[in-house]
Amino acid sequence: MTEFVENLHEVFASFGTLSTRRMFGGFGVYHDGLMFGLVADDELYLKADNQSASLFVDRGLAPFRYWRNGKTLQMSYYRAPDVVFDDAEQAREWAVRAYEAACRAGKSRR
Repeated sequence: MTEFVENLHEVFASFGTLSTRRMFGGFGVYHDGLMFGLVADDELYLKADNQSASLFVDRGLAPFRYWRNGKTLQMSYYRAPDVVFDDAEQAREWAVRAYEAACRAGKSRR
C-alpha cells in the first residue's frame, strides 16, 4: 500500500471507516463494502453518476480513463477536487456524494 492510499483513511476520517484493495495496478476505496473511489498513480478518483457528474465537470475534473485493446475507456469515476485533502468537511461531503452514487449504481444492477 502506498503512503498516498494510507493517508486516505485520515482524509476521510469524518466520513467513516474505509478499506482499500489492490486492483488493476491501483487501489479501490471502499466504505461499507461499496467501492466509492479508486486510486491510480497516486491520484484519487470518486464515483459519479448522472446525478453528480456535473459537479466534477463544472470544476474541470477529468474522468478516469484507461487503455484496453487499443481503445480509451472511461469509467464513472472523476478526479477528486484538491479541497478534499485540505478540508475535512469538504472531504466528507465529496465522499458522501461518491458513496451515494455507488449505492445508486449497486441498486440499478440488481
